Amino acid sequence: MATTKVTITLEDRQLESVRRVVASGKASSVSGFVKHAVEIALSDVAGWQAMLDDALRQTGGALTKKETAWADRVLGAGAAKSARRKRA
Repeated sequence: MATTKVTITLEDRQLESVRRVVASGKASSVSGFVKHAVEIALSDVAGWQAMLDDALRQTGGALTKKETAWADRVLGAGAAKSARRKRA
């Protein structure tokens, strides 16, 4: 499997915790720990997406634009989207 080296930024306390895990032998290396954590996160995202897709299938399909706008207002997501667009 091909790999690519990347640089990530962690809080000092996070890196210290990861290094303790490696020192205890529960992970082979910092890189190994991060690769494992990424794999778990990707699996979680896929699982949540599958659950959402299933829920939408059971309730009539994807949200309409009107439903999405309502949800954005209720959840305050519209303001967050506007802020992201202004930064981009």
